[in-house]
Amino acid sequence: MEPTKLNMTDYRSTTESFTWQVPDYYNFVLDDFDRWSADRTKIALTTVSPDGRQASRLTFRDLTVLSSQFANVLKELGIKRGDRVFLMLPRSEEWYIAVLGMIRAGVVAMPTPNMVTGHDIEYRFSRTEAVMAVTDAEGAGKIDAVADKLPWLKTKVMTGEPRKGWLSFDDLLEKAPRRFDPDDFGGTTKSSDPMLIYFTSGTTGNPKMVRHTQSYAIAHTVTARYIQNLRSTDIIWVHADTGWAKTAYGKLFGQWIEGATVLQWQMGGRFEPKYMPEIIERYGVSVMCAPPTAYRMLVGHLDLSKYDWSELKHALSAGEPLNPDVIRAWKEQTGLTIYDYYGQTETIPVVANFQSMPVKDGSMGVPTPGYDVEVVDDEGNVLPRGTEGNIAIRVKPFHPPGVFQGYWRDEESTLIVGDWYLTGDRAYRDEDGYFWFVGRADDLIKSSGYRIGPFEVESALQEHPAVLECAVIGVPDDLRGQLVKAFVILAPGYEETPGLVKELQDHVMQVTAPYKYPRIIEFVSELPKTISGKVRRVELREREKARDASA
Repeated sequence: MEPTKLNMTDYRSTTESFTWQVPDYYNFVLDDFDRWSADRTKIALTTVSPDGRQASRLTFRDLTVLSSQFANVLKELGIKRGDRVFLMLPRSEEWYIAVLGMIRAGVVAMPTPNMVTGHDIEYRFSRTEAVMAVTDAEGAGKIDAVADKLPWLKTKVMTGEPRKGWLSFDDLLEKAPRRFDPDDFGGTTKSSDPMLIYFTSGTTGNPKMVRHTQSYAIAHTVTARYIQNLRSTDIIWVHADTGWAKTAYGKLFGQWIEGATVLQWQMGGRFEPKYMPEIIERYGVSVMCAPPTAYRMLVGHLDLSKYDWSELKHALSAGEPLNPDVIRAWKEQTGLTIYDYYGQTETIPVVANFQSMPVKDGSMGVPTPGYDVEVVDDEGNVLPRGTEGNIAIRVKPFHPPGVFQGYWRDEESTLIVGDWYLTGDRAYRDEDGYFWFVGRADDLIKSSGYRIGPFEVESALQEHPAVLECAVIGVPDDLRGQLVKAFVILAPGYEETPGLVKELQDHVMQVTAPYKYPRIIEFVSELPKTISGKVRRVELREREKARDASA
């Protein structure tokens, strides 16, 4: 289908008339992915080498057959519908074969970041009671190191060279039948059957389990059609690790429902921004999405004007708020606007900037079709425009697909107030209905009666050329309640001096407001982060408490 472009008039009529069509029985692979395999030449997946110069391709037909074989492997190994399977593989063809095979069979996949360690692995297995693991040699070593703490793990499968105690992914696949019969797993799945389990990034505490049903895939039609503007001839590249929900956003569901080609980059160890423009040129990427960190590195380290951007029609960003100065620098060098959008592991994108609608640099955008999103107070009352509050999604009387039903086995942690699910994020809406991110509710700083979001202070600091990275928290103060403190990693060529501290403070006062400037600045060499790359402000606060206690 043609992409759906919205101006403000179209946007209002679309959101007002939008209705969800969710059948009782649905399976993403059987009902949507497989229908594209009738064209045996249509490319579903392009996998690019670390240097960007080589690529392998799989058609929809290839992946239909291979994932059917993997579903039959699951049957042979005694894995049943609803069983949980720990899936930790890098950006590879095997990851897609495995996850599509699991969804096809109604087995619940647990995509896991490749950076997790023994403690993280033990935590995930203990919370889910997963009975099987699929990983590579590196992951197998990590799992074996804590094997005595994983009593539920009965079946271990790995890619690559064989390892004692592990079954070979390739050998199992080669011997498996090519045709899959859903009746082997009790018939096709219900739309309400569990499909995926993700763990939250743990920025404010231990990760919680987000369990999505088969209908989650249907919800991502909104992502693909309205936000990414995809047609079946597009090639989309989303820079994301397979272990995070960003892959579900941009490399799996909506994209293949629309019949687009997904590109993945087998990035080596260290992120090298120079390869990204080259890959876009060489493979004709038409839609891309990257996190703000990647955009910052691209505009800060490369002359982007020397590349050919003519085939790239749409650039997006998600994962964390995007600083306005990065949006402006990207536009100046490439001629392209970055369209920011907002969602959580718990949801699909529920707020976004759409093409053919005005973009306000730094704004998250407006609610996506099918979702009633508002800013509410702690009692669930909708707040006036311009008033900061909780970002909330209406889940009663109708619970829209794509919004989880609650943290699995931790339901009491789900914050439902009245008709609203409170996301834990804070924002305000302007007079035009655009959302402006303030920060996580747990991260808000209260100083001298003012409420200060760390993101706006970080954005101001980030505009200064001396700042490579930064994080802002509140620290206790007897007079003001809290003081704003900034942790700053300096850009190359800058040195820590009292003069630079004052310069940064003055800069923030000029960019935002005098009461928001960081009264304390500490220069650091690194910031604590989750394995998804988000700054752990909670850890910075804990460090400050420990420092005060020992003083």
